[in-house]
Amino acid sequence: MRVNKKYSCLPAEEKGIHIINIRAIEDIGYDQHESTLLNSLSKNPDADCKYGLYFRDGKRKVDYILVYHYKKSSAGRTLTRRVHHNDSSARSTKQDQPLPGKGVQLEMGESEPHVDYHEDDKRFRREEYEGNLVEAGLELERDEDTKIHGVGFVKIHAPWNVLCREAEFLKLKMPTKKMYQINQTHGLLKKINSVIQKITEPIQPKVAEHKPQTVKRLSYPFSREKQHLFDLSDRDSFFDSKTRSTIVYEILKRTTCTKAKYSMGITSLLANGVYSAAYPLHDGDYEGENVEPNDRKLLCEEWASYGVFYKYQPIDLVRKYFGEKIGLYFAWLGVYTQMLIPASIVGIIVFLYGCATVDENIPSMEMCDQRNNITMCPLCDRTCSYWKMSSACATARASHLFDNPATVFFSVFMALWAATFMEHWKRKQMRLNYRWDLTGFEEEEDHPRAEYEAKVLEKSLRKEHKHKETDKEKLTWKDRFPAYLTNFVGIIFMVGLTFAIVFGVIIYRISTAAALAISSTPSGRSSVRVTVTATAVIINLVVIIILDEVYGCIARWLTQIEVPKTDKNFEERLIFKAFLLKFVNAYTPIFYVAFFKGRFVGRPGDYVYIFHSFRMEECAPGGCLMELCIQLSIIMLGKQLIQNNLFEIGIPKMKKFIRYMKLKRRRSLDHEEHMKKKQRYEVDYNLEPFAGLTPEYMEMIIQFGFVTLFVASFPLAPLFALLNNIIEIRLDAKKFVTELRRPVAVRAKDIGIWYNILRGIGKLAVIINAFVISFTSDFIPRLVYLYMYSENGTMHGFVNHTLSSFNVSDFQAGTAPNDPMDLGYEVQICRYKDYREPPWSENKYDISKDFWAVLAARLAFVIVFQNLVMFMSDFVDWIIPDIPKDISQQIHKEKVLMVEVFMREEQGKLQMLETWKDNGKKKGENCNNHSPRLSRSRSGSLSSCHSYPLDV
Repeated sequence: MRVNKKYSCLPAEEKGIHIINIRAIEDIGYDQHESTLLNSLSKNPDADCKYGLYFRDGKRKVDYILVYHYKKSSAGRTLTRRVHHNDSSARSTKQDQPLPGKGVQLEMGESEPHVDYHEDDKRFRREEYEGNLVEAGLELERDEDTKIHGVGFVKIHAPWNVLCREAEFLKLKMPTKKMYQINQTHGLLKKINSVIQKITEPIQPKVAEHKPQTVKRLSYPFSREKQHLFDLSDRDSFFDSKTRSTIVYEILKRTTCTKAKYSMGITSLLANGVYSAAYPLHDGDYEGENVEPNDRKLLCEEWASYGVFYKYQPIDLVRKYFGEKIGLYFAWLGVYTQMLIPASIVGIIVFLYGCATVDENIPSMEMCDQRNNITMCPLCDRTCSYWKMSSACATARASHLFDNPATVFFSVFMALWAATFMEHWKRKQMRLNYRWDLTGFEEEEDHPRAEYEAKVLEKSLRKEHKHKETDKEKLTWKDRFPAYLTNFVGIIFMVGLTFAIVFGVIIYRISTAAALAISSTPSGRSSVRVTVTATAVIINLVVIIILDEVYGCIARWLTQIEVPKTDKNFEERLIFKAFLLKFVNAYTPIFYVAFFKGRFVGRPGDYVYIFHSFRMEECAPGGCLMELCIQLSIIMLGKQLIQNNLFEIGIPKMKKFIRYMKLKRRRSLDHEEHMKKKQRYEVDYNLEPFAGLTPEYMEMIIQFGFVTLFVASFPLAPLFALLNNIIEIRLDAKKFVTELRRPVAVRAKDIGIWYNILRGIGKLAVIINAFVISFTSDFIPRLVYLYMYSENGTMHGFVNHTLSSFNVSDFQAGTAPNDPMDLGYEVQICRYKDYREPPWSENKYDISKDFWAVLAARLAFVIVFQNLVMFMSDFVDWIIPDIPKDISQQIHKEKVLMVEVFMREEQGKLQMLETWKDNGKKKGENCNNHSPRLSRSRSGSLSSCHSYPLDV
């Protein structure tokens, strides 16, 4: 067998290193030859291969790593890593040629005391799979001589011809030699842009990819037949590490292993434990002395550092290193964070307006005026006594901070803000698609998942056993019906569980309020409401955080039993279930306070009871908006601080420490091996595996809901979201660069289903804010009183108008206060917040006409507000084009230039053909002037005068 000179044989004395070399293959249609298994040794192998970034020859770059566990006795450790080669093996056929790891059992012979058939099965699967990878054109090198005992690594390298072939299959757009000028702004816009660039220069990252470009290379899907169009002057850098790993991963996914019952690519082998991990390598170290410059180190300095929190993100470098899908996530997060700046400023202004006008608010002044001497009815039966309205002065003043006319304006502003944000992101996304050469990219159907293939195989075998049919099967809705039923029942149960927990917290609030009213001192009774509210919200927060983790696992399990066909289908179904459960979990307590608390209380003498003993909760005299604000702020801030930040920092650190301790116990006691510097793939193996972007998107989507859904009750929500996101960007960046294995780069042109979820939340926010303003706040009752009942056109008398009267003699038996003289005087008439007829009326305690007037105004406001804001949002959506004008011009320009390139190429071919024809005619005329006899050539062969060579 011929061996390529480039990969010549090396001394076979190094233990544990097996190399699979293959013959170089032609660019179009390769011929598969026998692979050769070699043992390599160099004077300083770790330095030659840059500590695992290259093969042992120091020339071939490691594009991907497969990791597996193996078991063997210590006595046979040396033998199991050595494979002998002789002349006969070199002359053997491909079927007899040993793959990495073959021949081990032959060498062990009778020294093997115990045979582990499970491990042998895994080893046979690995041998076949790796052999198939070699047949696909990849080059492999095995390393079991590592610091991690019992763990072997298979290094994979894709040669040039394989990269070209797969790039053509995947239709990867690559830069051509043709360069063109990007359209620049002129006149006033150019001056404005130059001024903005000078102002923002200190906050720009210091990376080459982030600098504004004036020229751009024309891109075209790679083709081996048109290689002359591309700039191949430096083949080593033409395909970057991201592209190389993507190509190798595509080969890994489609390469089969037929020895197993079902094995469709690397995913099934990982699921069955044949391999324990598969990942591309990071570019190098990001810290330490004498570290060579690399993209990872640059990202760590200019992106994944808290010291650069004020700078823009180097999105192009992020995309270059991690791929388009992760780049789009961070680009979206950056746009979202930037858009939160104006929302935060307006929210602060609204809050400051409430603070400035609190002393001028007539309703709160009337509530705080002790001269009014308004006696309120008890808040609970028997144990609670009558109380003065002036004791709720602090709550009323605090409610005005969030319940004022500016809140309505802020709700309208945030609805338009959400629409503007979505349009701004679509335009930004188009710019990135143009810059990243994704304008013509269309996602093709992915390979079927391993679980789906297993289910189909099981169905086909069962059907073949019964009916002897061998047609290709697929899963139908009948096959998935049990899974669908389980999903439906499971989701209903989880939603019911959330409602039950919220109901339990309601019981806690009612019983705790009654208990504190009995035992508290007179000074403590005034703080009962605040104490109960704060403790209940903390309980809700703890439950939400716990259930979030539980629901995430349940959503994944429910999606797995559905057996979706592709990874994209799996991800979309998982996102839908997880978002539904987490949305209900996070917002149910807030929905209760906003729309249900205080609505079904009843009235004194005819209260509504739970379990015949607990009275339903009432809102404070100033309304439930203040309590809604407390609930929203504590849950939002606590969720961000504990779940999003502490968990993201603490859990990866804990997992890394546990993994380090396990490896430390398994590590050999050999001091020389302990002091040896780890290879790159060993270091990356100790990092946390990449779990996808779903958790990252999910926490931001839930936060987006907090910012938009109930913003009428908490204008400072955008500010706290902004502060959290500034930290979140750097925290996620640090996690991706330093804590996680490098993920496989995935091409994507948008953020997928998350965009539809964002649009849905934006539409829902308009409706919810309309109901919050109408039914939770006192905005509508104040307007009704001001324009229908006020005698002097002011708010004087509003508090008295919202209170109804009750004769204490109408209390049901056993519900009157135990101490009716607690205030120092006998109470005959107490007041409660409702619109009802007084006790001296013919229809006493019936709902009054004022209630219906206010209700009609509230419903009218909901309809007008919703339709007006929806129309304004749609108008913003219509007036802002999805594709920026300059980008559409550049895309059109690229098409025109590409047509010109191909037209010139065709013209060149035609001219060459014309030249050949002219040369042929001239030679034919010369031959006609002589006799058509045969002439003998110099070499002695006979040739006709009419035959002539063409040099193509």
